[in-house]
Amino acid sequence: QLQLVESGGGLVQPGGSLRLSCAASGFTLDYYAIGWFRQAPGKEREGVSCISGSDANTYYADSVKGRFTISRDNAKNTVYLQMNRLGPEDTAVYYCAADRDITTVQSMCSRPGGFYDYWGQGTQVTVYS
Repeated sequence: QLQLVESGGGLVQPGGSLRLSCAASGFTLDYYAIGWFRQAPGKEREGVSCISGSDANTYYADSVKGRFTISRDNAKNTVYLQMNRLGPEDTAVYYCAADRDITTVQSMCSRPGGFYDYWGQGTQVTVYS
């Protein structure tokens, strides 16, 4: 079965950290750009961070720049999102998406509703006091 599976979400206090994983099953991620998107209750989905498949170019939304780091391990067929200094505003369901036909990582992140090749099912991140 061809799919993306996110994991690593959970409950964390403000200032804490989580690492999300996006693992591919049934296909290899080597040539796919990967995007992390999130949707908070009552809000539209937004792009968080994206990474290209070829040269690992990265893009970050201003709201997470300096706190989040996206990386990929093609040997493990997995892309990660390291999230540090989390705040209540980061509470959301986080999704990853994969696509082979991306012009730039910024373009991918700016289209959170894009018809990408694969979407994961999402993982909940809750930052609470």
